[in-house]
Amino acid sequence: MSAAITTENIGKRYRLGGLRPEHMSLRETLGDLLMTPFKKIKSGSQQQTLWALRDVNLEIQQGELIGIIGHNGAGKSTLLKILSRVVKPTTGRARIVGRVGSLLEVGTGFHPDLTGRENVYLSGAILGMHRAEIERKFDEIVEFAETAEFLETPLKWYSSGMWVRLAFSVAAHLEPEIMMMDEVLAVGDAAFQQKCLDKMSEIRRQGRTILFVSHDMSAVTRLCRRVVLLQSGRVVSDGDPAQIVNQYLSSSLNTSPSLAQKTEEN
Repeated sequence: MSAAITTENIGKRYRLGGLRPEHMSLRETLGDLLMTPFKKIKSGSQQQTLWALRDVNLEIQQGELIGIIGHNGAGKSTLLKILSRVVKPTTGRARIVGRVGSLLEVGTGFHPDLTGRENVYLSGAILGMHRAEIERKFDEIVEFAETAEFLETPLKWYSSGMWVRLAFSVAAHLEPEIMMMDEVLAVGDAAFQQKCLDKMSEIRRQGRTILFVSHDMSAVTRLCRRVVLLQSGRVVSDGDPAQIVNQYLSSSLNTSPSLAQKTEEN
């Protein structure tokens, strides 16, 4: 079995405070230039930086369902964003083999003023589905989401539960080789959460790779054969789900990432 994902010394640094971030959009750059005359920048002042990830080395085989756990701020979501090509790493690199589908937050690609039907096509396209593929899977998506009677209703009138059902359903029917899910069970009732877990088990049986970030330890231990524990941006444990979850639950709550201070010349 070959590797689906390989990371080599992945690191991500964010600059805090009023100084420029490492990657800025054109709009942010222009705004920063306009505000520069009004800023008081002292030569030799301390710049605070936060390493969301440091030296992350992982090898994930095709067909694995990997749980990624850790306290808030441990770097879980940052790792998934890097692997999904949403953000660039500051150091290191990732090699990914296969089509990637990501559900990094509820309603990725959804627009509140569009109807449920229109959002299925919009979100599917953003996630990489061709129109013919969306049309072929449309009935399955709607049936799974249980939103058939609301298809022509603008999404802004949906409840949070309806929103997440539709979002998960679109992502789950994308059929990528690699699927990344970040807290997809955080919204929704118990019945739908169970339905999502069953769907993820089905996806795993089909031989696809899943990275599953969650604070629901019962779901992690039920679904995953391997769990990675992140703490302050570093991998501290990688292995048996029960053992790693116990380590996580018994660990100190004081796991906030440390701030690294660095002096830069203007």
